Amino acid sequence: MKFTKKIVAVVAGVAMCAGLAACGGSRSGQATGGDAKIEKGATIGISMPTKSEERWNKDGNNLKAKLEKAGYKVILSFADDKPAQQNADIENMVNNDAKIVVVASKDGTAVGPAVEKARDAGAKVIAYDRLIMNTDAVDYYATFQLEQVACSSHVLIDQLKLKDGATGPFNIELFTGSPDDNNAKYFFKGAWDLLQPYFEKGVLVSPSQHGQGGVTKDFTVEDWQKISVMSWKTEQAQKDMESILDSTYAHGEKLDAVLTPYDGIAQGVINAIESKRPDMKPGTDSWPYITGQDAMEIAVANIAKDKQGETVFKDVNKLLTPCTTWSSRSPRARKSPPERQVQQQQHRRPVQAA
Repeated sequence: MKFTKKIVAVVAGVAMCAGLAACGGSRSGQATGGDAKIEKGATIGISMPTKSEERWNKDGNNLKAKLEKAGYKVILSFADDKPAQQNADIENMVNNDAKIVVVASKDGTAVGPAVEKARDAGAKVIAYDRLIMNTDAVDYYATFQLEQVACSSHVLIDQLKLKDGATGPFNIELFTGSPDDNNAKYFFKGAWDLLQPYFEKGVLVSPSQHGQGGVTKDFTVEDWQKISVMSWKTEQAQKDMESILDSTYAHGEKLDAVLTPYDGIAQGVINAIESKRPDMKPGTDSWPYITGQDAMEIAVANIAKDKQGETVFKDVNKLLTPCTTWSSRSPRARKSPPERQVQQQQHRRPVQAA
């Protein structure tokens, strides 16, 4: 089966308050308008979860550059995948009189005490991309429509021609993101809502025991952590995929597709296939359709080489538009923001994250 290579762009109109005036809502749920505007020259803290991933490097530095250009002082930190380090970074921002703290959390629960200290010090708290859990200290949540990011599953369904009546059965293996990242569940929900009916019909099957018993038609969204990859790590994904190949595909069995929610996980899958099944050749029917997300440069290169089927480009500039509405605590935030999806055949030109 010949696959078409795609980059899927997801554009979500969620406002992040750059001017970073608190113009969407307050902790009480009331719109605050312009009276909470942060003066030029104020300090804004940006806490990213890690520096080891391309996406967070680009997002952090892009935010910093835009805010500095707008006249703010910026403290940018990277937590090295350590929740305790992120908490210390946020406390340092508060100690340096940060008026706003933007947090892309490593662990959406563990960061709670630090953002509560920020709140108590009078700072506005913005959860960036990843929701901060079990606390009322968050003023804004800036993210994409998480389930819509799973539009890669639409592409996978198209590539396997499932809507055209293909009966398979097609062998597919599935991965989800880090178990400490709340977003990972919703990425999987968006995908599973689309794929589960084909498992129900027997058109899609996952023959391995990956996920503490395997993914079957009875698998649910609440089971997502069984097939998760801690910290979204390429190395862990490669190890898991090598185990799958050794146990289930070691004797020439056909693997039709691999669903992953992140380009780094997709890279781990690719590494494993190249190591364990050198008979599988990119660009031929022997190579599976592999999904990804984040439009990392390595993913774009993999798409050009027929190693990866698609990636998802999330335009972070849309999270930096002047804030008017979408606060987690504004009544208007209960409605989903407008969004659109664009599929592009363009795959040979590097994609900039911002």
